[in-house]
Amino acid sequence: METTLERSDDATTRVTKQPTVADATGTSPATRPQTISSTATRWGRRGAAAIGRSLLGWALPLVAVLWWFLATRHVSVTDLFPSPGQVWDRTVELTRSGDLFAYIGQSTRRALAGFTLGGGIGFLLGLFTGLSKWTNLLLNNTIQMLRNIPVLAVIPLALVWFGIGEEVKIYLVAFGVFFLVYANTYHGIRSIDPKLVEMSRVYGMSPWKRFANVVLPGAMPSILVGVRLALGVMWLVLIAAETVATDEGIGYMAMSARNVMQMDTVVLSIILYSILGKLSDVVAVVLEKSLVRWKKL
Repeated sequence: METTLERSDDATTRVTKQPTVADATGTSPATRPQTISSTATRWGRRGAAAIGRSLLGWALPLVAVLWWFLATRHVSVTDLFPSPGQVWDRTVELTRSGDLFAYIGQSTRRALAGFTLGGGIGFLLGLFTGLSKWTNLLLNNTIQMLRNIPVLAVIPLALVWFGIGEEVKIYLVAFGVFFLVYANTYHGIRSIDPKLVEMSRVYGMSPWKRFANVVLPGAMPSILVGVRLALGVMWLVLIAAETVATDEGIGYMAMSARNVMQMDTVVLSIILYSILGKLSDVVAVVLEKSLVRWKKL
């Protein structure tokens, strides 16, 4: 506590100054509101920046919808080029009847079944060929040759082998996603720095610990790239597969609508595929952020 003397004309006054009291964090009450205000300002700026980036990402789709609305506003014949209002009315109609969710559910089940089958086999074979020299010599060249076969070229053969039932759609999706997952898994494992593997041996790690702590984390970014690409190809292959004789799914909805010239339903099918593809990409990004936390995305 400090004591000072203040001299005036009449007398000398003794003034006592109390020390400033700080809280447990070392911040005085006088500066605490400024600290809270600056923190709130920083969070507010970060939130505004995040919202701005999100809006910027949706700028082109919104412009495309606006152009679509303006382009069909003064068109007299909208049978071949439906307006957004017509597509919305068809969406409401199919939703009320329950057909829309049934089609989406059936297509989603086919896509996930094919992705699980093809992606699982591709991941396992990618591990085996990447980790084993002999498996690499035995399988990799053959798989790389088969990878260049277009999926659409396999459709006639798949119809002969599996018929026109549910299996052919699942197997075609599996064939399409297999090579992406395999190639990226194989590349991720083969591109790991050999010095890291040798260091793990020096420290006495068992083969399982070496795989879990060195090999798999090092290959994970490449594996997730393959998963992300495979999720996009999954829907592309499914579109082609569902054009083959089927009575369920979004592809069936589009093909049956084309036969009766319901172009609003055809456009709705295209929009549904794009939305499902975007949702798959979002799932892949979330998965990548959770499994590869050290990587700045």
